[in-house]
Amino acid sequence: MSVDRSLKILLVEDSKVARKMAAKALADLGFQQVLQAEDGNEAIAKLEAEDGIGLIISDWNMPNKDGFELLQWVRANPRSQHIPFIMATARGERKQVTAATEAGVSNFITKPFGPPELNELINETLGGKAVVQSTPTQTPRVPKVDPSGRLILEMAHIQITDHLTLGVLKHLIDSHKLSPQHFVIETKRMPSWNALQQALEKGNVDGALALAPIAMDLFGFGVPIKLVMFAHRNGSIAVRNAKAKNASLDQAFRGKTFYIPHELSIHHMLAHRFLRELGLKPGFAGRGDCDVFFEVVPPIKMPELLASNPEACGFLVAEPLGTKAIAEGSADLLFLSGEMWETHPCCVVTLRDEVIQQYPEAVQEFTDMLVVAGQFIGEKTDAAAEIAVTFLDPDGSLKLKVPILKNVLREAQGIKTNDLFPSRQDLDRIQQYMMKEMGVGSLIDLNAFVDDRFARQSCKGSIDHTTTIHNPAEVVARIVTRQSAGTVGKTNLNVEGSYLIFTLSGREYGIDILWIREIITMPVIRSLPNAPSGVRGIMYFRGQTITVIDLRVRLGLSPRATDTATRVIVLSGRGSGSGKTIGMMVDSVSRVIPITSEHIADATAYKKNPLTDYILAFAKVTDGVKVLLNTERLFTP
Repeated sequence: MSVDRSLKILLVEDSKVARKMAAKALADLGFQQVLQAEDGNEAIAKLEAEDGIGLIISDWNMPNKDGFELLQWVRANPRSQHIPFIMATARGERKQVTAATEAGVSNFITKPFGPPELNELINETLGGKAVVQSTPTQTPRVPKVDPSGRLILEMAHIQITDHLTLGVLKHLIDSHKLSPQHFVIETKRMPSWNALQQALEKGNVDGALALAPIAMDLFGFGVPIKLVMFAHRNGSIAVRNAKAKNASLDQAFRGKTFYIPHELSIHHMLAHRFLRELGLKPGFAGRGDCDVFFEVVPPIKMPELLASNPEACGFLVAEPLGTKAIAEGSADLLFLSGEMWETHPCCVVTLRDEVIQQYPEAVQEFTDMLVVAGQFIGEKTDAAAEIAVTFLDPDGSLKLKVPILKNVLREAQGIKTNDLFPSRQDLDRIQQYMMKEMGVGSLIDLNAFVDDRFARQSCKGSIDHTTTIHNPAEVVARIVTRQSAGTVGKTNLNVEGSYLIFTLSGREYGIDILWIREIITMPVIRSLPNAPSGVRGIMYFRGQTITVIDLRVRLGLSPRATDTATRVIVLSGRGSGSGKTIGMMVDSVSRVIPITSEHIADATAYKKNPLTDYILAFAKVTDGVKVLLNTERLFTP
């Protein structure tokens, strides 16, 4: 069905950040008539005042009048009862689908979501397709096989270190270090937990590396999946907004928003324990008396949102996203998840029943090789970090760097992949706390959910591992001490790397070699009339015309004539998301040197320097100080 993009949509969301993201998603889909309301009361006022509203998209949890109450009003009002109503909410539990269905919701989408998911849902909803059901409709998965009869195992994942065992396994197979006889692997990178959850539920994949509470909830409502192994232990990090570093912890969090990746997550549980120990009342807006408000956002968006939203106090998420935020200066370390619950489970390896029943030899081989991949990560950290950047960030959109991944993988209380045996006791700890202390999820029969017969063969020597949940008061006291001492330990990681050193006016500068496509001698440059300051002109480079900037002029230095030492460094902006290519003219190029975090001096102290916008940091090495440039800023007019 082709949806009229001039449709008038009412978007109801109390969170400014979530409302902005949803409005942008709608705009990206071509919808221009989007009315916005902050809660149910404002939405009712707009419904009474406006004609022609053709769709309502509303959050569930809101103050004053929530989305469920708004839905009831809409369906009881003759003027609005015909309007399709999509409930967009963090409440990913199946029991909430039942309540919304009985109240007359047209469709239901779990936050976080992106334009593709929203577009599909709008098309289904306006097409009159009944897609919301209190229990999942089961279409059996038909596993695929290759010409030799091997199972084509399609596994879903998202872009977090928790799923690195899958990436390393794929690398070991692709590099012929492992040669499975019963399966071939195809990994499916998903944009969010919501997309992964739907793919697993609908049988679009054979399995997924999923948050344990998500998998348990799906199983509890009839989705034919089993947990065969843990994907890792530990691996998450809590950070606070660096702009509030001078405030006490309770002051920094009270009345603010704290991001989590999903309501059904270990992150929600650990954040709840931590904030409650601070004497705060964590919860979702519109759900009881709260003074810290959880908000579900896509993991990969958390660093960006924390940096741009002054109302955000922090987040708890899988690595490497927290360490990346610390390295970029937008966040300070609070704690590693392993400090709260030592060697806790988080993500689990789930497979559809059809795969397990029809291809047990492939499942056994798969779990055997996941154990090998997990041991590889622990024993060959540097190589695993290289693999992680390629697997988790293949298009460069996250701007991950190998030093960040090395730091994450080397953390004493960081991710552990050497013990993947699925402990029912640990899973029960999660469901008992979330159900009894938080009112989230439901209790399931873990003996029916966990199929550990493959792991018992694969994990010999590490079966029935016990874990330790530390006293939250002691953990918080340690965090407070660390905050007072200003101990962070992850700053400047984002600056580490190999740098090309070049000269301007006798001073040495450095630029990250990951941005460099080529270094060429002085080409023919054609000048441009009325060109901005610093633009030397254009040149032809490998079939395309690119702009050349004179870096001396760009940095406020005096221009000079070129000579035989002059070089043009061709830079690619793929890592910045711009996709641009430019040429950068410098006096001379000398060498490539490694820069580590101990070499780095922060550039923020040089606030009066006119070059500050272009300076990333200063590196103090044996032969002097090098000025490291912020390459991304060079692409900005």
